[in-house]
Amino acid sequence: MRVSKTMLGAMVVGMALLSACGTTEQPAASVGDTSTTKPTTTTVAPTTTTTVEPTTTTVAPTTTTTTKPPVTTTTKPKPKPTTTKPPAPQSEGTPCKANVDACIDLSANQSWLLKDGKVIYGPVPITHGRPGYRTPPGTFKVGWKDIDHKSSAFNNAPMPYSVFFNGGIAFHAGSLKVQSHGCIHLSNAAAQKYYNSLAVGDLVQVVP
Repeated sequence: MRVSKTMLGAMVVGMALLSACGTTEQPAASVGDTSTTKPTTTTVAPTTTTTVEPTTTTVAPTTTTTTKPPVTTTTKPKPKPTTTKPPAPQSEGTPCKANVDACIDLSANQSWLLKDGKVIYGPVPITHGRPGYRTPPGTFKVGWKDIDHKSSAFNNAPMPYSVFFNGGIAFHAGSLKVQSHGCIHLSNAAAQKYYNSLAVGDLVQVVP
């Protein structure tokens, strides 16, 4: 086969260019080549292991403080002392108190006039209410007076020198032998004395 000189020349030039540019392939070692290829040494850096110490979290115990409500002490006010008036002393010579102005003793059929606890008139005889018309005991005030009173309840019966001290009950002049319908009968002289001595508001005590 004949190869043209031109083609042979091109092939030689191409091979020369390949040798000049270099390739990634290593050239085959020539027989008898004593060059030694050094081994590639790879140094691996030691791995450092970092040990992380466990974190200890200390939780402080929770302290619960219980606050007791304040104790309220209520002081009860001391009761005011009760002022009790001492009883009036007894008038001397009568069964009545010393602070009254007239005294009537139903059981003894007697009566007195008093001033400042002392007897100024009496005792004088009396008659008082019959059964069914008893004169009630107690302490009363003189309400009104009438020197020539007539009883509207008992046929206009005369009641001269009347001193009323308990509703329709009065001192007045009347029979000392016959019981009344609740009034206190006095002699005519005693009735005049009582009428002139007692005033509206004076105290009359009736004891049984």
